[in-house]
Amino acid sequence: MALREFFARHRIGVGVAAPAVLGVAAVVAASFTLTSTPETRDTRLTSSVTECHDMVTISVAGRNDTPNPETTAMLVDANGNPLPAALSGDHRSEWVDPVVNAPADDVEPGSYRAVYVAYPANMSSYEDSVNAGVANTKQVMREIAQACPDTRFSIVGYSEGADVVRRVAMEVGNQEADKDGKYGIVNPDDVVGVVILADPGRSAGDGTFIGAKDPNNPDNFDQQYGGKPISGQGVMQGTGGGFGKLNGKIASFCSEGDLTCAAPQNISLLQLAANVGRQINVDNLEREGLTPATGQNVAEVLGRIAMAAFADIAAQPNWMKSDETFLTVLLRVSDPAYKPGTAKAVPVKSEISTDEMSPLAYLPQKVLNEIIGLIVTNQNTIPVVMSDPYKLTLGPNHTGHHFDYWKNADPENGKPLTSAEYAAAWLTHLAKQAQAGEPVDKTATPKSEDVQAMYKAVDESKAPKTTTQAATSTSKSPTSTTTTTTKSDAAVASTTQAPTTTPSGTSSSTTAPSTTSTAPSTTAPATTEAVKPTTVAPTTTAPTTTAAPTTTTTTESAAPTTTESK
Repeated sequence: MALREFFARHRIGVGVAAPAVLGVAAVVAASFTLTSTPETRDTRLTSSVTECHDMVTISVAGRNDTPNPETTAMLVDANGNPLPAALSGDHRSEWVDPVVNAPADDVEPGSYRAVYVAYPANMSSYEDSVNAGVANTKQVMREIAQACPDTRFSIVGYSEGADVVRRVAMEVGNQEADKDGKYGIVNPDDVVGVVILADPGRSAGDGTFIGAKDPNNPDNFDQQYGGKPISGQGVMQGTGGGFGKLNGKIASFCSEGDLTCAAPQNISLLQLAANVGRQINVDNLEREGLTPATGQNVAEVLGRIAMAAFADIAAQPNWMKSDETFLTVLLRVSDPAYKPGTAKAVPVKSEISTDEMSPLAYLPQKVLNEIIGLIVTNQNTIPVVMSDPYKLTLGPNHTGHHFDYWKNADPENGKPLTSAEYAAAWLTHLAKQAQAGEPVDKTATPKSEDVQAMYKAVDESKAPKTTTQAATSTSKSPTSTTTTTTKSDAAVASTTQAPTTTPSGTSSSTTAPSTTSTAPSTTAPATTEAVKPTTVAPTTTAPTTTAAPTTTTTTESAAPTTTESK
């Protein structure tokens, strides 16, 4: 099969030579969702941060599932200037909506709102996209906090948006107040909960509720989550870290088999591919395959990493005497956060001690270390490749584990709610506390009637409805739509609908105008195969059926469904 055909068939997002590298690069790109063509209409700036609420959820969806300022009514600051955010309802996300909209029906009108942060949400450069998402999220939170100092915040992110939210939560939690007791972003005490779904920066050994006193629930919600501990770690090691004052308020959900957050250890070649994928133009590579232009882009990134590796080694006069391998150096310098000149001297363990001896004298031992290191640090690379990592994570028709968060309830084993349903129930609990003006009680136990209401809402959400959405309605649940499944780095399955006056389901993590409903998906498709309409019932709201689309557009994102993370 020709190389171009291979790319077109598998939608691999990273053009690296080895098949193993290609496989993981696809999963990395796939951790972040699909798009749809936005509906064209006049931009209307309707809502201001000065409209204060008891609690606001800051939502960051996956790849291409983001508000489009050209077609969506955007939030404005206290001076009327547009902000990179839109109210939930003006922008809709099939996957994230069921989580962030759940509290609205259980508190007084006006007490709670959810907003979606707008950011590039593409993979022209994954790292640049995430950095922009972090900056925009902090700006939106800062503006709301300044206009409404009594507002409490929760933060929710999925796929590529999970990467954004984790980095924001780390910054917020580790802030230090200035001499006046003020914080650069928001007071960590005002952030009452953080939900992260499919975190590519998850550290090995992390449980669901990071820093919580009880590993089965966050500190401020005494409701058991259930389920077994998840193995592995995020595919983007080096981007994680501690949450400081937010420890105990973090719910990081990961599904076993979702290689974006549960990749096994000792897959160093695949991690190297992931680091490369964070810096190349995955969108172009997926769209065009391996062409002179995309090949040049890959070559430039690889060349830059190689030069950084040689410079890093040159800065360590005793490197040949050490046991550090060249692969270890490549992993370090390929991290987009790496800064030249920051290399630390590695310990020298060689038995050869003559300082005047030529570095070539250490070559045999160095070569042996390279061979051993390559084998030891890649013990799980072949098993991962043989398991078809792309299909395992982003299988067609939402069969991949990247979509488990809306269907992973297991009542027989003590897990009555899916990850999304649990997150929705927790946010509802926090919103009720905020409405009542109660101080955050880290030992709070939900009232029995609240728990029963939660289970009732879950049961009702599982009952299918057949209502058709009006073009201007703002649905809080994902819609059932005619879908096209596509395979790409961002996702395998995605549903997109032509923008018309009728809302269309689009692949997850897509930019949907206020009149369009977006259904998250996981990648930009190169090829598509017709699929029967599917419905996704992620949480407290039942999916609705949408009018048949007139055109289909495929996009990428790591979020689930058809319309990230990557």
